[in-house]
Amino acid sequence: INAHFQHADTETPIGHAALFTGTYPAHNGIVAGNWFDVDKGRVIYNCEDDRYPMIGKEPAKGKGRAPSNLLSSTIGDELVISNNGQSRMFSVSIKDRGAILPGGHTGKAFWYSKSDGSFTSSTYYYPEHPDWVKQWNAKKLADKYKDTSWELLHDVSTYVFGKDDDRPFEIDFLGLGTTFPHPVKGDSKYFYGSLVATPFGDELTADFAKTLIKEEKLGLGKNTDFMAISFSVTDYIGHVFGPSSLEAEDNVLRVDRLLADLFRFIDDQVGLDQTLIILSADHGMCEAPEYLQSLGFEVGRLTSETIVKGTIRNALKARLGVPEGVIRLYEHPYVYLNEEEIQKTKYSIAEVEAAVAEEIIKIPGMIGAVTRTDLLKGSFAPTPVNMKILNNFHRKRSGHIHVIAEQFWFFYYAMETTPEIAAIHASPWTYDSYVPLFFAGNNVPAQQIARPVTPYDIAATIAVRLEIKPPSGSVGTPLVEVLKGK
Repeated sequence: INAHFQHADTETPIGHAALFTGTYPAHNGIVAGNWFDVDKGRVIYNCEDDRYPMIGKEPAKGKGRAPSNLLSSTIGDELVISNNGQSRMFSVSIKDRGAILPGGHTGKAFWYSKSDGSFTSSTYYYPEHPDWVKQWNAKKLADKYKDTSWELLHDVSTYVFGKDDDRPFEIDFLGLGTTFPHPVKGDSKYFYGSLVATPFGDELTADFAKTLIKEEKLGLGKNTDFMAISFSVTDYIGHVFGPSSLEAEDNVLRVDRLLADLFRFIDDQVGLDQTLIILSADHGMCEAPEYLQSLGFEVGRLTSETIVKGTIRNALKARLGVPEGVIRLYEHPYVYLNEEEIQKTKYSIAEVEAAVAEEIIKIPGMIGAVTRTDLLKGSFAPTPVNMKILNNFHRKRSGHIHVIAEQFWFFYYAMETTPEIAAIHASPWTYDSYVPLFFAGNNVPAQQIARPVTPYDIAATIAVRLEIKPPSGSVGTPLVEVLKGK
């Protein structure tokens, strides 16, 4: 009940990579959702690899998918390596990154297609989909949700957030509406995409996962098999409606019911006595700023790209007289500088970095900015937040300045290119670093632990239980409470 990530950018791919590699972005290389690739000269996606197009699709720039950018091994990789591939690793998620990064280099990953409601993969894993995947996709199970509605599971009077008619924001995500019941419009071109912000997305994920378990005969061999399932609808609903919403509360109840059904299925197929269940998350989430403001908090929304285009570039030009092109771009949580342009000025890269950092913290809502030079030299105060920034830093991938917004400030991408959302994560603050951490089954004793632990400890604990090596960059400590009697 006291598990926290110790890296600064709590985005989805970073958390997924950390859970399964047992280490920081500094070691596994997944430093952000996207980062500027110096060799390619452009921003790339965390799971991007054009050598491996989607199965059945033509190669397209930026559309290939593989775990190539993951620099560390995962605990699943180590399990497969330990017995020469006799163990198997599979991973399933609504999100491609939620499947690819947990699956590691040796697993097989499948994810949801927002274009047609199928589950798909890339040629990194298979030349074509296995027959059972083709058969599952042919059923077009997503279509059964056309022209239905997301209704409340119970009477509204039983919910903590059942009286939220005057919510401080209203967002109609892909036609789902702003209040219950939420219609799922079958004739909308966004139909398949809209399912990710309803419990129906998790239901499809669970059905596909159960089919995989049965068809691949997981857990029925002599060796341990590993499966990762990411129920990512919780994240989408938190973004669209906010974590303190009737929608989020209803979804948690539905996820609980979905997990119970999944565990019953596993018990029938394999036996829960032969199964170790681990539950955690890739990040937490902040409350919607407007909701906090209604409670008396001093909060605000920051449009990060606007800050770079306007405030920082203008301030840097006035202060140093350097051209605007010295700042290459902002890609959360980093400001990337153009080193070639800096070389044309009389200033060093370190001097420009320092000037940018000083200007950033003058912006209302900004609390911190740490430069690459200071991180490399160790010239920064060892505060908890700064140490998280160091854990997030990779020399080739991280930007020149890591920026931190004040607590409870919404800090995201340009709203011109991103659909408006209620709430966000991706900060180092406690509400974003705090995640659940449960071990159950396979003779794990019942207890509740309040001492500080980290999600990096999961991989180290599994390694000890299975008597295999921990992942290559592992920083976790085995949880002795889980290992009692083992």
